[in-house]
Amino acid sequence: MNGEPRSDRLATLVADAGLDQLLVGDLVHPSETGREDGANLRWLTGFTGSSGLALIGAEERLFFTDFRYTERAEREVAPEFERVVIDRGLIPDSAKRLRGRVGYDDAKTSVKNHAKLLEIAPDGVELVAVTGLVERLRRHKDAWELEAIAKAARITDQVYEWIYDRGVVGRTERAIMLDAHQRMRELGAEDPSFPAIVAAGENSALPHHDSSDREVKKDEFLLIDMGAIVNGYCSDCTRTVATGELDDEARKVYEVVRSAQVAALEAIRAGTPGTEADAVARDAIIADGYGDEFGHGLGHGVGIEVHEAPRLSKRSEETLDAGDVVTVEPGVYLAGRFGVRIEDLVMVTDDGCRNLSGVAKDLRVVD
Repeated sequence: MNGEPRSDRLATLVADAGLDQLLVGDLVHPSETGREDGANLRWLTGFTGSSGLALIGAEERLFFTDFRYTERAEREVAPEFERVVIDRGLIPDSAKRLRGRVGYDDAKTSVKNHAKLLEIAPDGVELVAVTGLVERLRRHKDAWELEAIAKAARITDQVYEWIYDRGVVGRTERAIMLDAHQRMRELGAEDPSFPAIVAAGENSALPHHDSSDREVKKDEFLLIDMGAIVNGYCSDCTRTVATGELDDEARKVYEVVRSAQVAALEAIRAGTPGTEADAVARDAIIADGYGDEFGHGLGHGVGIEVHEAPRLSKRSEETLDAGDVVTVEPGVYLAGRFGVRIEDLVMVTDDGCRNLSGVAKDLRVVD
């Protein structure tokens, strides 16, 4: 990681929002210890444990954890943070340090814990519900983050080629999924970004199919959607291949999706609204008669979480910025028959995008 400390960048947003402090952590769990915010807290502090909370303000850089994680905090938490080992719990111990207008994420704070904060906080503290301050900064990846994502994407590419070289016909979706996960780890990934979707034949028409014990047969589509985690950062890529001969409509649909995906990639650059990027692919698919079969958005941001801001969809309110990392994944799904999705992971630049996914997209036949 490099450049201005993340805590300083966040402190600026906190002040701009009219707040004196911001709590960063997951306080949904009703217990006194709370639980880790796996994305925001890790991005801000570097902490990977399961009991932590941060407090950020113009004067504060505090990180709270319990005795179990003191050594991990010393190793992982950014040096500008004062480590506070809690005595009574994350909420009781942090509440005593609150002052003025304090922001908290209401999506990550239970009603019970909100009440507990108010009860213990010093007089004059006002709790203010805010969302998205950390996520706003997380959108724009620095060079270190981009390299982690790019490495995760390269591992994913290697796993695709490994799967194809081994062959798929006669193997179950679940066996392919489990082998993919293991191969990712062998190649240096911490874990898969999510359970790989391996969907054969009619199952490929289910956008979020759970890999099953169905065997892959000849002469059908096989859709695989997977990603890896490297240094806490995710990748995401989908490819659809044939396992032999396909009928004319299946080949047509593949080309419709491939062409729409290429057109969307060419349209993506800093300044492009998420709705506009989505429309490029969607309009092409509608023109070919399959608009009703493309029911999800074009893509989403990827980083510490495999689904994060910005969104590329009909309802997006965001505009792409340089440094965003997003998926571009149009699909057509014919219920009970087959589906085709092609997904690349790209980094948005001022004049286009850098494609991090390297597996070829021409229709491929895999035995």
